[in-house]
Amino acid sequence: MTKTRTALAAAALALGIAAPASAQDATDVELWRLDCGTIELSDAGPFSDTHLYDGEPRTLTDSCYLLRNGENYLLWDAGLPSALKGTSVTQMVFTLSVEQTIAEQLAEIGLAPEDVDFVGISHYHDDHIGQAAEFAGATLLIGRGDAEAVTSGAMEATRAQLAPWLAEGAEGEVTRIASDHDVFGDGSVVIKGMPGHTPGHSVLLVRLPETGNVMLTGDLYHFEEQVTNRGVPAFNTDRADTLASFHRFDQMAENLEATVVIQHDPRHVSRLPAFPGSAK
Repeated sequence: MTKTRTALAAAALALGIAAPASAQDATDVELWRLDCGTIELSDAGPFSDTHLYDGEPRTLTDSCYLLRNGENYLLWDAGLPSALKGTSVTQMVFTLSVEQTIAEQLAEIGLAPEDVDFVGISHYHDDHIGQAAEFAGATLLIGRGDAEAVTSGAMEATRAQLAPWLAEGAEGEVTRIASDHDVFGDGSVVIKGMPGHTPGHSVLLVRLPETGNVMLTGDLYHFEEQVTNRGVPAFNTDRADTLASFHRFDQMAENLEATVVIQHDPRHVSRLPAFPGSAK
């Protein structure tokens, strides 16, 4: 390490923040893409408040991700409920289905839910928290705005799905993230606050030693066309926050030369290896 890099690392430590990736020793980080369900849209109209996609049918994937840092594991998003396995349900324009549970996929690589240290959710919508309670021993990482909304008394069904952490008297460990959060304390996996879709929505930055920087969108974007035509879903909680998060995310991805993975877009999830393969 050069004197300049050593100084950068020392300064970062003095400020209580992770040193830049270039000033760190190589971190043992691995990323798996999990299949957490399928969402068939009979009409993508609700995904734009300016009628960009009215009448368009689409197939969305519901992807989740497993991150390993050394011997520690983070599950990013928890998909649709396990109860949907082998069946489907239709709600308004959405038809939801699950082929394999998260626990079943983890078993293929020799892991059990008890091996997961953290469950990070990009936001509180049902297709991102459906299997979270199966990892009740893990620490929940959730945006503060989302946690406040879920515990406000107006979202009891959602609160029930996150009961191990957010139910009245719950004993599960939970970290409510105000903005950004360095999961493992070494800069390799950082939750970035990007509100707008929900009050505490966030995305995930992963720094892989071989693949490079990867950014997982949560539901900031649902499909690629929203990136170019700035399609804001009609059901987002704050339009201005959404547009600001678009700007922050896009600049960050460009500056970091990151591989962007839109978690619901089948064209994007294939940018990462198919399970049980992993990106390193």
